[in-house]
Amino acid sequence: MDKSEIKAFIAKRCAKELKDGDIVNLGIGLPTMIPAYLPEGVELVIHAELGIVGAGDTPHEGDVNYDPYHVTDAGGGVACVAYGGGFIDSAANFGLIRGGHVDACFLGALEVDQEGNLANWIIPGKRMPGMGGAMDLCVGARRCIVCMEHTAKGNPKILEKCRLPLTASHCVNKIITEMCVFEVTDKGLVMTEINPEFTVDQIRSATAAPFEVAANLKSMVD
Repeated sequence: MDKSEIKAFIAKRCAKELKDGDIVNLGIGLPTMIPAYLPEGVELVIHAELGIVGAGDTPHEGDVNYDPYHVTDAGGGVACVAYGGGFIDSAANFGLIRGGHVDACFLGALEVDQEGNLANWIIPGKRMPGMGGAMDLCVGARRCIVCMEHTAKGNPKILEKCRLPLTASHCVNKIITEMCVFEVTDKGLVMTEINPEFTVDQIRSATAAPFEVAANLKSMVD
């Protein structure tokens, strides 16, 4: 698969996880591409942990709602509020997350393991501003879905046990990469879908954790 196609491929598959009316939190980077691939008739309420319920499309310079100094997303990019959306304070905002009102969160990962542990906020020795709302989202959202490239510079990101400091433990329900889809179960990882461009053996070589292959293994491609 061409490197330039990977993120869009993953985002398109992630979009299939959603249904009309879902309240969804999208992490920085790849997850923000998901709304561009929603099935027809599916509209989301996008929740941003900085205090927006009903975030809109990313505005561009010259748009009437372009305000890079006052309305931003978690990554510091320009954000806006969709029609019918609004701003809420931090207490209400995290009350939505911790109260289980967010249907799904989509997050990238530095590492994720067979037990559903997630490490996505820091590499020791590198300066980082903090994990933000990720640790709350991982345990507060009804579903936590990791969407990421399968490897980093050829090194597996899916491990038997995370080595980096955890964002949260036993929180991930599903892992979606350009190679396959894993369900995280009590017995470990189960591959339920595969990208036809890859073989099971190739995926095993790129994955540093054991996994089962579902009897009814499906294709990721429509």
